[in-house]
Amino acid sequence: MIPVTEFKQFTDQQPAFRVLKPWWDVFTEYLCITMLMIGVFGCTLQVTQDKIICLPSHISADSPGEIDCQQFVERSRNASSKALTPVSSSSPSPVAQGAVREMNGLKNNLDLQQYSFINQICYEQALHWYAKYFPYLVVIHTLIFMICSSFWFKFPGTSSKIEHFISILGKCFDSPWTTRALSEVSGEGQDDKNGASKLKASAPLSKSNSDVSRVEVAAGNDETVSLVRSPSVKSLPDKIVVEQPGASVLDKKEGEQAKALFEKVKKFRVHVEEGDILYSMYVRQTILKVCKFVLIIIYNAALVPNINFIVPCSLGVEDMTGYDSFCCNHTKAHLFSKLAICYICFVGVYGLLCLYTLYWLFHRPLKEYSFEYVRQETGISDIPDVKNDFAFMLHLIDQYDSLYSKRFAVFLSEVSESKLRQLNLNHEWTADKLRQRLQRNAHNRLELHLFMLSGLPDTVFEIAEVESLKLELLNDVAIPPLISQLVCLEELTLFNCPAKLQLAALSFLQSHLKVLRVKFDDLRQLPLWMYTLNSLEELHLIGSLTQELSKNISLDSLRELRNLKILTIKSNLIKIPQSVVDVATHLQTLCIYNDGTKLLTLNNVKKLFNLTHLELVHCDLERIPHAIFSLNNLQELDLKENHLKSIEEILSFQHCRRLTTLKLWYNSITYIPEHIRKLKSLERLFLSHNKIDTLPSQLFLCTKLRHLDLSYNYIRVVPPEVGVLQSLQYLSLSNNSLDSIPDELFSAKSSGP
Repeated sequence: MIPVTEFKQFTDQQPAFRVLKPWWDVFTEYLCITMLMIGVFGCTLQVTQDKIICLPSHISADSPGEIDCQQFVERSRNASSKALTPVSSSSPSPVAQGAVREMNGLKNNLDLQQYSFINQICYEQALHWYAKYFPYLVVIHTLIFMICSSFWFKFPGTSSKIEHFISILGKCFDSPWTTRALSEVSGEGQDDKNGASKLKASAPLSKSNSDVSRVEVAAGNDETVSLVRSPSVKSLPDKIVVEQPGASVLDKKEGEQAKALFEKVKKFRVHVEEGDILYSMYVRQTILKVCKFVLIIIYNAALVPNINFIVPCSLGVEDMTGYDSFCCNHTKAHLFSKLAICYICFVGVYGLLCLYTLYWLFHRPLKEYSFEYVRQETGISDIPDVKNDFAFMLHLIDQYDSLYSKRFAVFLSEVSESKLRQLNLNHEWTADKLRQRLQRNAHNRLELHLFMLSGLPDTVFEIAEVESLKLELLNDVAIPPLISQLVCLEELTLFNCPAKLQLAALSFLQSHLKVLRVKFDDLRQLPLWMYTLNSLEELHLIGSLTQELSKNISLDSLRELRNLKILTIKSNLIKIPQSVVDVATHLQTLCIYNDGTKLLTLNNVKKLFNLTHLELVHCDLERIPHAIFSLNNLQELDLKENHLKSIEEILSFQHCRRLTTLKLWYNSITYIPEHIRKLKSLERLFLSHNKIDTLPSQLFLCTKLRHLDLSYNYIRVVPPEVGVLQSLQYLSLSNNSLDSIPDELFSAKSSGP
């Protein structure tokens, strides 16, 4: 016994499948129902009332075995008319008329059982099979038509795709986010029409995309800023725009559901666009229905004349009844013939619809679907076109209602997805929650650090006291004009966080940003808009640069950074980019941190004549570069973590009269040359983590030394001349091979351990 739940599931699925049934399929369904009613009605009559009534034939046939029942009927009618004709002018009485008819009637001498026997035999043997089984044929053919029309909804290879698609389609159609997105597009189009372009605080989702002008940065593109204008939305159909006061309100749960829908649509698109089994199945079943239609029309048209009202019947029962030939009356012949004609007409209409379906299947390119009209009506310009089974199902949906594809297209748009992601971020990261993450960084700026978020929450721009904004591992960040609300912002850090700027946001950063730190794994993550930051004072770049890529980076727009004073590059440079010279007139600090790659060419360093601070760390240097000795304004030099073994060139530092700090730590220096005494202006000297075993007494002739670090060496003896350093404030001799410390050390003022 089939449970009721199975019927309920079937009835629930049928309305869902309607969206994939074009108008001709719906029409053919009604035709099938009508034809099925014809068959059922005919079967009911055939079972309950269909019969024949037979009478013996007294007219001999012209040829053996042939019975002319029509001649028998005509003669019977003539005999009956003669019997009813009056014999005189006087009207006979009714009794006399009955007597005449009885006297002129044919006497067959057959009883009721004999008539019943003859009727049954003639029904089985004389009546044509088409006249007997026509209703059953109608039912069978109609059921075949219905199976052909619904087969692809149940076939394992297609049903899973169809059910999945219909499920997603219904959720996308009813999702509050669909209404929200289309309503916002409609609102933006209306604003464009009226000339209004203000940002509304009540619609935070549209803030990052409402500005018509947008700064887009493409990887490898030499253009610094390119403007992309979004198409204006002229009008939307009334059935798309839902103007309700609460249309802009989307709670967190609805946002999460819409986010899940975006993921489902992406996965479904990848899966369905790989094949065209749905299209092939639909074509095959349509061809099958056309073949069936042709067969039914041919054989039904040929067999309908076999449904006769008068049926001759010849039986070998003369010994039993006294008659061998009979003329029978098929009581439902007229009704069955009319039902057959109606059935053929319905089948003809059905066949014409199938032929139209084939024309539609082969005349139109159904394996490609363009959302061009949707992009024009909704203003969402990034809706991608689809192909194969995905395209075919959307073509079928358009025959049902194009509104479905319009609302479904919202979930194919990356712009729409980014808006939803933005809204979810705003729900999760409130302004109060972000304020709890504020802290002072190493430069004593109030910093907000956002790590591994799906985007930049709009609520960030409500915290006006932020001085430093650090974005790390954020995907597809678009900084909106709302950043102008951060009036205290001076520092921006982008760690593996590609960022795009809208034009108004760029204008604000150009006038307010002082420090920019960028860390990148791929050169395409490097924001080219950074070269337009006129007020920038510090630029810190961290990322891998090959020789070829360093030409592309070329920092060719650094010349526009007229206020740049500090430039830090942590990379794998082979030479200092020539473009660094473009900022020679105002650059004061240059820091290059290599990953051990040998820095070969340093000749262009001498052009940085205003440089006061230079760091060449982990650059695989074996000698102090001669170009450094031309920097007359140099005050601090750091050559940490190189391969320096000898520092004989240190004599040339006497030309750098302003040099006060020299850091030669973490190298392989074995001794200190005696002419170090020439560095009269030296105040801080770092020689820790080397291989020095002897200290020359000339070292202590640098009388201005205040900080001396000689830790982690092999020093065995400290000369007594150390007492000459009367300005010494810090001395480190830890981790050496000292046996004793000279007493003269204690005569030096403020000396450390």
